[in-house]
Amino acid sequence: MKRAALAFVVAGVVSPAILAQSPAPATFSKDVAPILQKACQNCHRPGAIAPMSLLTYQDARPWARSIKQKVSSREMPPWYIDRHVGITKFKDDPSLTDAEIATITRWVDAGAPAGNPADLPVARVFSDVDKWHIGKPDMIVTLPKAYELRANGPDEFYDADIDPGFTEDMYIAAVETKPEPYSFKVVHHATANMIEDEDADPVGFFFNEYALGKNGDIFPEGSGRLIKAGSKIHFNLHLHPSGERSLVNLSIGFKLYPKGQVPKHVAFTQHMGDNADLDIPPGQVVRTDGYFRLPRAAVLSAFQPHMHNRGKAMCMEAIYPDIRADSARPGPARTETINCVSNYQFGWHITYPYTDEVAPVLPAGTIIHVTSWHDNTAANKLQSEPAQLGRLRAADGRRDELRLGQPLLHRRG
Repeated sequence: MKRAALAFVVAGVVSPAILAQSPAPATFSKDVAPILQKACQNCHRPGAIAPMSLLTYQDARPWARSIKQKVSSREMPPWYIDRHVGITKFKDDPSLTDAEIATITRWVDAGAPAGNPADLPVARVFSDVDKWHIGKPDMIVTLPKAYELRANGPDEFYDADIDPGFTEDMYIAAVETKPEPYSFKVVHHATANMIEDEDADPVGFFFNEYALGKNGDIFPEGSGRLIKAGSKIHFNLHLHPSGERSLVNLSIGFKLYPKGQVPKHVAFTQHMGDNADLDIPPGQVVRTDGYFRLPRAAVLSAFQPHMHNRGKAMCMEAIYPDIRADSARPGPARTETINCVSNYQFGWHITYPYTDEVAPVLPAGTIIHVTSWHDNTAANKLQSEPAQLGRLRAADGRRDELRLGQPLLHRRG
């Protein structure tokens, strides 16, 4: 009896303290609007890529439960790197903190109240500059004429060569390719190759890519990519008709080093682990492996997976050269998992840039091992024909997932 009475008394004493520590109800004006401004509104505003605006309470309120679901599952803001594998520190990580997610959850669970308008933060002012992930470009190159895509029919590949008038060698600190806003819905992806010698290599080497949800490539401080004088740009666009005739155009933006300045390190962007041929039997999840040997020592600055609707996950590891400093005999190869995107989302081909202090320094001869998984089962809600055979075609360093027998048209501007 004494023990029961004591328990009752203690409970009676502690409960008011617990109640006193309960967080105050969250409101849109005071608590949620600052989070949306920081992490959401750059995309969720009129004219940007998101399907709805989140600028005001009136905009956000109808989507309250969806917002809670998306942020609680960490589907939004888009950042799908596995937080428990390999490198976990990145530049420009838009992820919400646990406290911010809890705030949004409390707001929705309380009925998504508006709160006092006087608590609202000063509204963000957007300009066209905000549509470039790399900031305001120093130079922009655009197709001279928009391409008109038919309303219906097979996917099309459109190629165009542009002479931007590069009169001298220059180094770039950042680069980004993106479609014009009226073209977003039909551009599956677009690659930009740099042509230095048309006779030796009429297509050029890979330089930059746009794909759904892709951000820009910002090179680490003190590094830059070289563009040689006289170089031309070869654009390749993969287009998907939307049911109505569409105009298609895109731009590539550069942030330049000052004239005459040479960065300490030369950056390059390299496709690694491409697989030339992949068959995905119906009803199966298929693993594939690809490899790339580094010809010289390098700092790995970022990771960007690229798959399509059947893509499920992609991981990258380093297989170090099997040389031991304390022995003349080779030892076992050492491997290190660098990153995984364990919940790949086709709509977000994000570049994940490492912070400088954790970027891997890899010796010459290191093998980059890329493992990919593709899901051709009914559990994959993004693919439309699980009973058919999925096939990946590799061309020019791209991997394009096609339905069996799907025709393609190739056009050149």
